[in-house]
Amino acid sequence: MLACLLIVFREVLEAGIVVGIVMAATQGLARRGLFIGGGIAAGVLGAGILALFTGAITQALQGFGQEIFNAAILVIAVVMLGWHNLWMASHGRELATQLRSAGNAVLNGEKSLWALAVVITVAVLREGSEIVLFLYGIAASSQADPLSMLAGGVLGIAAGAVLSWLMYRGLVTISLKRLFSITGWMIALLAAGMAGRAAAILAGIDLIPAWGYQLWDTSWLVSDGSLTGRALTALVGYTDRPLGVQLVAWSVTLALLVLGSRLIHSRPSSSR
Repeated sequence: MLACLLIVFREVLEAGIVVGIVMAATQGLARRGLFIGGGIAAGVLGAGILALFTGAITQALQGFGQEIFNAAILVIAVVMLGWHNLWMASHGRELATQLRSAGNAVLNGEKSLWALAVVITVAVLREGSEIVLFLYGIAASSQADPLSMLAGGVLGIAAGAVLSWLMYRGLVTISLKRLFSITGWMIALLAAGMAGRAAAILAGIDLIPAWGYQLWDTSWLVSDGSLTGRALTALVGYTDRPLGVQLVAWSVTLALLVLGSRLIHSRPSSSR
């Protein structure tokens, strides 16, 4: 639930920021609400189609094929989570500037209102597609209860939408840099956990070596089946009896994301 809430909250907040910037830049423009609303609806529809397509593939596959598909989804989710974190850290300001420029161009008559719809559709579709992929990755990595995932998703949508609206109305001021930094670290741990789970799946069907089948046993302290264990599994990829390759995948993924983040933040602001 917590992992779903975190992912959905951040993605909805990012989409909400895009919508808020465009709305602020086109204040007073006739019919902007119609095109912005249409863009949001189109983006949500596209993400929904992707979710149905992914679910259909999952049901069609069985046994060995489904294990490979689950591992592939996890690997893709890890790559996208890492890329998204690093890209937002280095290009967040540029994105805001480009969105304001697009909004001003529409307001000045240089572009049509359809440009607004396209910008919003692409933003919502991108974030929605990432939500679909990441939630499937969470389900594959932690075997989470569908109801708890649904609850986390609903809470994430509500929290992201409310915070976006409050920020747009100027009722609350938040350091987005600090907020995204905190959630970025949490997402890095989540990505590392997904990488470890993907490695465990592939080792379980003998596609890669296990490098040891039980490095330690902490089930006496926190078992995988306990409430705490399930939460840690979803958030950081915890397992009470890890494989060697699972630990390597977890450590390498986290190290690469931390190193990439440090390299980006060490660059002079003028070069970003």
